[in-house]
Amino acid sequence: MSSKCWRARAWVEALAGFAKRPQPAKTLKTPAHEPDIVTTLEDRKRAASARAIEFVQDGMRVGLGTGSTARHFIEMLGARVRDGLAVVAVPTSEATRAHAAGLGIPLSTLDATGELDLAVDGADEIAPDLTAIKGGGGALLWEKIVAAASARMIVIADDTKWVPVLGRFPLPIEVASFGLAATRRAVEAATAAAGCPGPAVLRRTQEGHPFVTDGGHHLLDASLGRIPDPAALAARLAAIPGVVEHGLFIGLVTAAIIAGPEGVRIVEAKASKPSI
Repeated sequence: MSSKCWRARAWVEALAGFAKRPQPAKTLKTPAHEPDIVTTLEDRKRAASARAIEFVQDGMRVGLGTGSTARHFIEMLGARVRDGLAVVAVPTSEATRAHAAGLGIPLSTLDATGELDLAVDGADEIAPDLTAIKGGGGALLWEKIVAAASARMIVIADDTKWVPVLGRFPLPIEVASFGLAATRRAVEAATAAAGCPGPAVLRRTQEGHPFVTDGGHHLLDASLGRIPDPAALAARLAAIPGVVEHGLFIGLVTAAIIAGPEGVRIVEAKASKPSI
């Protein structure tokens, strides 16, 4: 059996028992694996991560996300690796690389591995159609590259990240440092033209210096309140020369695992790939 067929079969087996639902997405409720996941947000993040771990199978190539929720998943994956699970992982940030390496998870690069079987990451906001805002942790470019190179992407989150409409969380936009003022004006014009005007503020460190991503770029955080048409905004932002990438993940997320007071639920996308 070819490796591509094996990966497809492995994913089908991982999703065994889940029936198809009407578009745009289907919600599947699963029993909470731990009875007290409601106590704190960290408990919910751990519960979502624990459910996601069940989708990782021996021999998979896995993209590792960045952020507080993804950190729980990485720690659980490290425990599985120590128990004998054979995987190869591609990190989405230098911080994730250091964390995973410290846990003994075998690491590689996209250049060496090619397509990944699965990427697991957190999100700052997730809408019912599984569009998402990412980049709060400053790693959106590498996260999007890894997600686009993965056969499947699972987002894990606590229920506070599940929103009816994207936009309350400021949209991160990775930009080149050259011509930053001009790019910022263009970004604000683009958001206004897309029906969601708002200021785009340069992200800074606690020391007051401009935040620099692992790719050497800066970040603008656009406070938009509500994004009525994420795809239209994504297209406008992508057309700005100084914009390296934006934090709108459209068509990339194939399933979201959401942990809340009533337990863990899985929401699956109607279709997957390609994306914006």
